[in-house]
Amino acid sequence: MSDNKNLFIRPIQQEIENQLPYKEIVVLTGMRRVGKTTLLRMVYDTIQDENKIFLDMENILDQAVFEEKDFNNIWANLREFGISSETRAYIFLDEIQAKPDVTMAIKYLYDHSDVKFFLTVSSSFYLKNLFPESLAGRKVVFELFPLDFREFMIFKAEGKLFREDFEEKEKTRNKISYEKHYKHFEEYCRFGGFPQVVIESHEEQKKRYLSDIMSSYIEKDIRQMADFRNLHAIRELIFLLLPRVGSRLEITKLASELKINRETVYTYLSFLEGTYFLNRITPFSRNVDREVSGSKKIYFCDTGLLNLFGKVSEGALLENAVFLNLRKYGVLNYYQRRSGREIDFLLPEKQLSFEVKRKGTEHDIKGLENLSQSIGMKNSYVVSQVFNDIHGIILAQDL
Repeated sequence: MSDNKNLFIRPIQQEIENQLPYKEIVVLTGMRRVGKTTLLRMVYDTIQDENKIFLDMENILDQAVFEEKDFNNIWANLREFGISSETRAYIFLDEIQAKPDVTMAIKYLYDHSDVKFFLTVSSSFYLKNLFPESLAGRKVVFELFPLDFREFMIFKAEGKLFREDFEEKEKTRNKISYEKHYKHFEEYCRFGGFPQVVIESHEEQKKRYLSDIMSSYIEKDIRQMADFRNLHAIRELIFLLLPRVGSRLEITKLASELKINRETVYTYLSFLEGTYFLNRITPFSRNVDREVSGSKKIYFCDTGLLNLFGKVSEGALLENAVFLNLRKYGVLNYYQRRSGREIDFLLPEKQLSFEVKRKGTEHDIKGLENLSQSIGMKNSYVVSQVFNDIHGIILAQDL
């Protein structure tokens, strides 16, 4: 991040700062390069108490602080940094998956001392598989993703009003605002929401950063956190999946193309989802006889990576961008009948449905409305990238 990083405050920062008075361990998880370290450093800077320390667990010298058979001796190591056990200590540990056994020391110090831990980790896969169950009830977990479009506009220092209510989004769409921010949304679809990429102004450098992020994910996360013998197969799976964005997964076909069994494909998919590279959404069903059930659809963590490595259409990029901006409102499903009629996204808890179109029309609105009502959705909206002032449309840039 740049020196003026304080301009780039993400909404989740306040939620984390609200945890400062409490004992529980704060865990911030998410892909590499989404801004976890920067965010926790900003939280660190807000703490007025001097009894605090920020350590990088990918640094072997910082790792050595916790390499004690008797965990009580860790305090002697921390005193070298001016940290005392006499008053509450604030200990920030970055990328703890680089030193898995540190969690045992964290648990001990949490149970026996007045210490507030803040941790970052690059995957929920790590939390589920390596983080000790004994920490259950001792931690509060926050997930950080690449920027959604609202955060993207904050990083661009562009003033844009976003409304929370979908009816308000539909009623207040504005041609002037649309024209003003259309290019921003187009950039968001093309280059995505990794902070480093967003604040870079040169397109070729953006692409280099995205290439580096992909390489880092494959070389670090896959190699370090997964015990996969066939790294080539999971890499090939990634590049087979990218062009399938928004499509239902055909596991048997993927297994055949990769010459591996179905169980291995499922294992790889679970890892890719657990490390935030992709998301799978399940079908919504009220009547199994009439609707497609079982197959999940996939979307990716970032449209920039999808665009650069998947070479997908503008429509596919738009659909993925809409997914990334809708998921903050709740659990998403899709709907499809055996006849082929489908709805891109549902928010069942809110009884809302959405169809994504580059330019929504009255025909799209009517078709979506009829299908949505048949499965009990109260409201439906066509999400359009291009402005149209007819009733039933929400602009993609307003999500």
